[in-house]
Amino acid sequence: MMTLLARLLAFSVHHRWLVVICTLAVGALGVYNFTRLPIDAVPDITNVQVQINTQVEALSPVEVESRITYPIEAAMGGLPNVEQVRSLSRYGLSQVTIIFEDGTDIYWARQLVGERLASAKESLPPGLADPQMGPIATGLGEIYMWTVEATPEARKPDGKPYELTDLRALQDWVVRPQLRTVPGVTEVNSIGGFERIYQVAPDPARLLGYGLSFRDVLEALGANNSNAGGGYIEHRGEQYLIRSTGLVRGENDIRDIVVGQHDAVPIRIQDVADVGIGSDLRTGAATRDGKEVVIGTAIMLLGGNSREVSQRVDARMQTVNK
Repeated sequence: MMTLLARLLAFSVHHRWLVVICTLAVGALGVYNFTRLPIDAVPDITNVQVQINTQVEALSPVEVESRITYPIEAAMGGLPNVEQVRSLSRYGLSQVTIIFEDGTDIYWARQLVGERLASAKESLPPGLADPQMGPIATGLGEIYMWTVEATPEARKPDGKPYELTDLRALQDWVVRPQLRTVPGVTEVNSIGGFERIYQVAPDPARLLGYGLSFRDVLEALGANNSNAGGGYIEHRGEQYLIRSTGLVRGENDIRDIVVGQHDAVPIRIQDVADVGIGSDLRTGAATRDGKEVVIGTAIMLLGGNSREVSQRVDARMQTVNK
């Protein structure tokens, strides 16, 4: 042992510059790897899981459980490498979580769940929103949060101050699409504010006077909110595209939709209903310093480096703020 140590010391003395260079190289390699280490507040020990979320309207939790959650949960039985299947049923939401054994490839697991989910849709009630698999993330994937607020002096183009509905629209249609393209971000969630919707409130007395029903109004709204193409016409060596524009763009377009006719005179939505802009029902809100705001959250892709992804989101946020 002493002979080996003596040889090592003798080699180091005779090749001191080589030893210095190797020491600096090892130190530089350590510093480089240190900057690439994934640093989190706590280690991510989330198991391999796939969530299936279904938005439900106008059903109680009991009906959600029996008509939506149970058929989906039953369809997941027999999947390989599954340890547990649990579910949650509440007003407006059905959630089924399939937990796989550790080490299972998440993409393989999602493929299996997607195949079973396609067959489970046949047993769900008609007119239901399609069940969707949750993002490829874990419970610790929420790495960056922000608020969308308006200063007291900020004004919309029409001169009115910004409301929570306007802030939620900015979050969903301006901020969210830009952040979803950041590498390492798998989903962007929004909470707070009000989702803007167009509301049509039929008047039963006016409907009865024209001999119409609520179903006539629903069918007219659904049938008159789309664009259609009709090919093209050749004229003097040029092509003229034919298209019928029927996509609703605002309140006035809704008011002009024809519901029926009376004595050869068209009956429009504005003749039998009141049209306006409202907000959808919500089950929660977001506050900051005692003031209601709109909050967004960037969720990191499974296996990403939270520090690097949050830095990318922060850099993109500087562009969004402009």
